[in-house]
Amino acid sequence: MWSMFFDEEEAKDLTASESLIMKAVWDSPGDISTMELQTRLKENYGKDYAITTIRTFLIRLSDKGFVKNYRAGRTAYVHPLKTEEEYMQQMLQKQRKFWYGDSASEFVCSVFQSTKGTKITKEELAELRRMLDDWDGNGD
Repeated sequence: MWSMFFDEEEAKDLTASESLIMKAVWDSPGDISTMELQTRLKENYGKDYAITTIRTFLIRLSDKGFVKNYRAGRTAYVHPLKTEEEYMQQMLQKQRKFWYGDSASEFVCSVFQSTKGTKITKEELAELRRMLDDWDGNGD
C-alpha cells in the first residue's frame, strides 16, 4: 500500500550528516576505524559527534548498502561498499531527471551558468572541449 507513496530508491539518499560521514570514509585510503572517523569528522567538518551517534549513522548507512561495519579485535571499522563516484553519478542522474526533465544539455548549461565568475583554467577548458568532441550523444 505504501509503495505508491514511497520510492524505495529515495530511502537510499543520504542525509546531510550521512553525507559527511561517507565523505570522511571515502577520503580514507582504506577501511577506517570509528575512532579515526570521529577524529576526522571533528577536524575536517567541525562535527563533534559522540561515538554512539556515529555508530547510529553507520547502522543506517549499512542498512542503505553504503558501508559494511566490522570488528577486528576491540576496534570497529567501516568499509565502503559504494564508491564516491557511484554515489555522485546516482545523485547527478536524479537531479538531472527531477530538475531538467532528463535533459543532459539543460543540466550541463545550468552547471556552466552556476560557474559564472569562477576562474576556469586552460587545462579545464581543454578537457571540457575534449569531452564534448568525444561525446557520441547517447549519454555514455
